[in-house]
Amino acid sequence: MTHTGPLNRVEALRPQMQDWRRDFHAHPEIAYEEVRTSRIVAEALTGWGLEVETGLAKTGVVGTVRGSRPGSRAIALRADMDALPMTEENTFEHRSRHEGRMHGCGHDGHTAMLLGAAKVLADAPDFAGTVHLIFQPAEEGGAGAMRMIEDGLFERFPVESVWSLHNWPGLEAGRFNTCPGPILAATDMFKITLKGKGGHGAMPHLATDVTVAAAALVSALQSIVSRSLDPVDSGVISVTTMHGGEAFNVLPSTITLGGTTRALTEPVRDTIEERMGEMVHHIAAAYGVTGDLKYERCYPPTVNSPAETALAVEVMRSIVGSENVEPNCRPTLGGEDFAFMLQKKPGCYVRLGGGGGANSCGLHNPGYDFNDDVLTLGATYWVRLVERLLGGDR
Repeated sequence: MTHTGPLNRVEALRPQMQDWRRDFHAHPEIAYEEVRTSRIVAEALTGWGLEVETGLAKTGVVGTVRGSRPGSRAIALRADMDALPMTEENTFEHRSRHEGRMHGCGHDGHTAMLLGAAKVLADAPDFAGTVHLIFQPAEEGGAGAMRMIEDGLFERFPVESVWSLHNWPGLEAGRFNTCPGPILAATDMFKITLKGKGGHGAMPHLATDVTVAAAALVSALQSIVSRSLDPVDSGVISVTTMHGGEAFNVLPSTITLGGTTRALTEPVRDTIEERMGEMVHHIAAAYGVTGDLKYERCYPPTVNSPAETALAVEVMRSIVGSENVEPNCRPTLGGEDFAFMLQKKPGCYVRLGGGGGANSCGLHNPGYDFNDDVLTLGATYWVRLVERLLGGDR
């Protein structure tokens, strides 16, 4: 890995950041149960003389660094802390100590990098203004960002912008990417219930077969993306569960389908939900059964502000050089609850390469582990971002 620009103050913290990261990895805590992680974070911030607030969204922590020079501006840097409810398959020393829980998305690394940046800023707060460090719980499906906002995050800690960073396996270590506008998708869930008249499998004419209706519906739903959306727009409809029936010779009276949809814009999201409702109703009717759709909007699209994205690109280039920064990367249709914060404040979500090449072990994989070699780059990005934004009041 090569990069330009000094890592001086951060580099000295590399062993400590690795220790934090591996300790968090060994002791994963899922949504709203991040008690140990929050305690370690809060104790560290307090020990460095920072103002610390706990209890937002139950286990959230906010540390505040005030610059040594006068300034009225304030920004927020955010890291997520929670693990996933999955079983780890790694065998290294810092593997999860808790069956069924694993840091499979790198939030252990995110927390360690922001802690490293906090230490550097606390030791040398040579900036004008205020930095709020948000350690957020429950990103993995628990909407912890929304919960923190509901608990008064931005009223208690007013900021002009908010920023986040995520590790990205498969992107070469030492590289960054981001893009203006949507970078991640809205993530929604649905459940479809089809009801008819059950009967003997050998006498289907005496029943109304919900199985055939379900098969037709699964296929038809895919035409929404290919025929109801503008071809330049992106969307995903995935049926991931199907339940019904108990015996090989009995036609069930009920079948349920479940799954997820993804969209990069709200109009696409609206179209998907509307067309799904129409198809469930009409296709069910065509097969003589009834259909009900329950559609739950979970996370909105993650949408980067253009001006903040341009500034983030400048900062990333100052660390690793222009050749290692992709300023207009392709969005992906994963989701992220940092989107809720970006609905309230301008800001930018960037991705830091975790290495490993295209076939590397990806996020949410039981064999995944955060790459400790990039801890200093992530922490340096945070410090440089503060220097760039709060170098002087304006």
